[in-house]
Amino acid sequence: MGKAILILGLAVLALAIVAGWQIGSCELGSFELREEMRDLAAQNPYRIGLAPPKSDEELRNDVIGLAKRHAIQLEPQQVTVGRTGPIDEPVIYLAADYNARVKLPWISFTLHFNPSSAR
Repeated sequence: MGKAILILGLAVLALAIVAGWQIGSCELGSFELREEMRDLAAQNPYRIGLAPPKSDEELRNDVIGLAKRHAIQLEPQQVTVGRTGPIDEPVIYLAADYNARVKLPWISFTLHFNPSSAR
């Protein structure tokens, strides 16, 4: 009886670790994407005169590229680019809206993420 409980307990612990690992990796990817989107929206190279300002399409493609580095698949329609403020010093807003699928041996489910450059 004691061995059966120990084996069952270890199996439950292993499943919890697998689930936590998958969910945690999705959360971490979203967090890292959000931080990189904030850096991209700051437009630092443009502000210090090293590069021209980026178009909305360039920003959208940059966000998709950043997402790929974190194993997040984004389509252009899932990325929002907004500009406010004066033309020479715009405030840029970037956002992505996507779902991540978590597949576990006994169940699979979808997590929804909406990282943005807003603080």
